[in-house]
Amino acid sequence: MKFLNGLMPTFDLTYDDVFMVPSRSAVGSRNAVDLTTQDGSGTTIPLVVANMTAIAGKRMAETVARRGGLVIIPQDIPVDVVIETVNQVKASHLVYDTPVVVKPHHTCGYALGLLPKRSHGAAVVVEPETGVPVGMVNEKDVTGVDRFTQVREVMSTELLTLPEGIDPREAFDILKTHHRRLAPVVDEDGRLVGLLTRSGAVRSTIYRPAVDANGKLRIGAAIGMNGNPADKAARLVGAGVDLIVVDTAHGHQDKMIEAVKSVRAVVPEGFPIVAGNVVAADGVRDLVEAGASIVKVGVGPGAMCTTRMQTGVGRPQFSAVLECAQEAAKYGAHVWADGGVRHPRDVALALAAGASNVMVGSWFAGTYESPGDLQYDANGRAYKESFGMASKRAVSHRTADESAFDRARKALFEEGISVARMYIDPERPGVEDLIDQIVSGVRSSFTYAGAASIPQFRERAIVGLQSASGYREGAPVPTSW
Repeated sequence: MKFLNGLMPTFDLTYDDVFMVPSRSAVGSRNAVDLTTQDGSGTTIPLVVANMTAIAGKRMAETVARRGGLVIIPQDIPVDVVIETVNQVKASHLVYDTPVVVKPHHTCGYALGLLPKRSHGAAVVVEPETGVPVGMVNEKDVTGVDRFTQVREVMSTELLTLPEGIDPREAFDILKTHHRRLAPVVDEDGRLVGLLTRSGAVRSTIYRPAVDANGKLRIGAAIGMNGNPADKAARLVGAGVDLIVVDTAHGHQDKMIEAVKSVRAVVPEGFPIVAGNVVAADGVRDLVEAGASIVKVGVGPGAMCTTRMQTGVGRPQFSAVLECAQEAAKYGAHVWADGGVRHPRDVALALAAGASNVMVGSWFAGTYESPGDLQYDANGRAYKESFGMASKRAVSHRTADESAFDRARKALFEEGISVARMYIDPERPGVEDLIDQIVSGVRSSFTYAGAASIPQFRERAIVGLQSASGYREGAPVPTSW
């Protein structure tokens, strides 16, 4: 990356402070762009879902990995639960969605509670003895009836199924011909193996899943620097976790460096270890020398974070990523840009600054795949609750095993927003919809720069500085204006 006209800024920059200038390009199509990363994470699109309890769960993990990204399970989750999540994600199909399954005797109230767990909004009714689908229900079917009504009484029995192994294009054509959005996928014995939607069939031809050496979906897990991080890391790696994140708000401290060293000593050679967070070159150097292969960059840019307002500590994210990426490159290491992305342009600019992956948090909170329960406000708008990882709610979860007195002491020093409503966008209700939006914008950015890969983009991107009015000029004008 270079600055327009050789102008080197004398102050730090956020994503809003910069823009990218188009260059002569031989890349004629967005489809010619390869977004595979080279940092050992195995991602085929440069998106990592942050280890936030309100966002990163098993549904998010399998869905994002199926489209080429990676989810980091939070450090607050008990190890046995993380291992169970890893097993479930590894068992997920690379093409077919994991369906919501109910049995004929289940109540409509039970089904209604499960339907929001997937953005397609349908459940497959399966005979428990045979595993064969016998019907389907959606929200309309189970709404307006007694909650104790059995599913068998309201399900649709005009069932269209797709055979396992069907070509996605053929599956799409069948669904379109029969005017169906989705259909169960069955094996040769008629047993349910998954669910395929029209959009899922199309996406399976556009994205490449992030898979491990055994062809299973990838998943990462975070650990803290307290307790015995080496023991926890060893257990997680033994259970199949593909990447370990050693995470704390202030990553440039002696305790973190010792934790990274201890984790590096117990994982296989070449295993990817992420450590952070830092915002300056010195922090990158010390963490890489301790054993990190990737350094997480960002203090205070997240939507749920109040660190900068509470402490005055942090750094504008574009400049932080730029400096840290340059330092990491000296050691053959990489950086992840963690926080501060609110538009696809921000993801592209983070990659231009040198990030190998971009971490997304609150942006994905308001989707069906995030762990929270779907709720409705007074106007009937659907939302999920999100919260920062240094907030009262997160601290309460993290210190659940400590004494009441120690928990009370730590509660005095919370940072971060404890409750925020993240509304479901009717146009993009699922995380895959947001991934489509982000990847489309990033691919276009690459074509404007004349780059067909992330390394080429990092080399060719030309970035200029802009005023606040310059940023506003590029934003769309509201239709009511």
